[in-house]
Amino acid sequence: MNAIIVSALMGVVMMLSGIIFQNKSLMKHLAAAGLIVLLVANLLQSYGKYVIQVDTHNLLHFEQFGIFFNTIAIVATLIYVLLSGKDIENTGVHPAEYFALVFFVLCGVTILTSFNGLLMLFLGVEIMSIPLYILTGADKKNLKSNEASLKYLLMGSFSTGIMLMGIALIYGGSGSFGINPGTPEMTVGGIPKVSFLTVSGLILLFVSMCFKVSAAPFHFWTPDVYDGAPSVFTSFMATVVKAAGFFAFMRLFESQSELMGATWKILLSFVIIATLLIGNITAVFQQSVKRMLAYSSIAQAGFMLFALYAGNDLAKEGILLYAAAYSLATIGVFAVLIKMKDYTLDGFNGLAKTQPVLALATTICLLSLSGIPLTAGFFAKYYMLAAVVKAGGALWIVIVAVLYAAVSVYYYFRVIQAMYFKEGTAETSEITGGFKVGLLLVAGLIVLIGLLPSVLLNYFYF
Repeated sequence: MNAIIVSALMGVVMMLSGIIFQNKSLMKHLAAAGLIVLLVANLLQSYGKYVIQVDTHNLLHFEQFGIFFNTIAIVATLIYVLLSGKDIENTGVHPAEYFALVFFVLCGVTILTSFNGLLMLFLGVEIMSIPLYILTGADKKNLKSNEASLKYLLMGSFSTGIMLMGIALIYGGSGSFGINPGTPEMTVGGIPKVSFLTVSGLILLFVSMCFKVSAAPFHFWTPDVYDGAPSVFTSFMATVVKAAGFFAFMRLFESQSELMGATWKILLSFVIIATLLIGNITAVFQQSVKRMLAYSSIAQAGFMLFALYAGNDLAKEGILLYAAAYSLATIGVFAVLIKMKDYTLDGFNGLAKTQPVLALATTICLLSLSGIPLTAGFFAKYYMLAAVVKAGGALWIVIVAVLYAAVSVYYYFRVIQAMYFKEGTAETSEITGGFKVGLLLVAGLIVLIGLLPSVLLNYFYF
């Protein structure tokens, strides 16, 4: 409860600070301080100290798994603000409003990690999504940003309508908005005996959540929205927000998937393979690095879906590790991309000669996204595949995932090749010493987690 209340209050504080203080550069430091306060409040709750007591009538349920994910999301957001806060200030006239919206997004994220009913799921998704529609259209003079915001709003509204219809059908079939229906009665054939309305509602909820996490074949809004939105906000949307969507996905279906019987594995297998196929193959043909990262985020969603497929303790560890690894690497890559004058592959030609620190950090981030050993991304992918094997899942789907991971290496290495092996003079905006230090720290964290994943996971248990 600490994180929900403090994030909402910090959003209000940032709104008021924009009226009181006229210094734009101050907003970044206020936001960073607010995130530190939010992190401390969340850590206190994880240790059971100074917890804000509110009777939620069992609508929210707080457990260590969700609180730990909150910690990862808040730390990732803090790194994002420290690295790209200056670029947020340059996006519009009133940066305090953007930082306020970031805090409101985090409020939605913390609700999604603790919801205990379908109505709270709906509220969490909407509290997280509505500020993102605004942030996507933050660059008001850019028609692509306006188009992306409108498309995101329409697609988000459409998926929300599907979610509400699914919730209504589930209520009609079970008479409850809860997410723990209990073990269904079994028929002689071993098929769960549940209402047709309940199963139909679950399928609609599944489709709606696939929209939210950009899983194929409901991914089509993602490339245009990510490409059209200001790059500094695409970084946030593609990391913390996407990871929170998967956490909500897992929390919703860890108890509901049993009601769908064998259909669940078949449906999920189709979505995973389609997501990996479309994300990886389409990314190969992109000439814009930003658009390539948009398609790669779809491919990463395919791997994160394995946590939903397995649904065991190893999958829970895996999604936490994946959220941390993917967020760090993507925030690092986008922090560099924002500084580039040219977003195409040719724009990265010779970056290692002009900005060796940026090239090194980008390389480590891309290696992590590829799943190369000694980086956090390797263990993240390993945990996902191991969770499927442990759950007794089909081995063929693991083999397909490994093959597509090999495909992803190709398009990530194209950027590395451009930076180190192609002639050119990559143009960047002004790079400060603090920015370089921040990038190196992010790269160091990626390597540290890659060498010692227990550094992250031990906190989950201890």
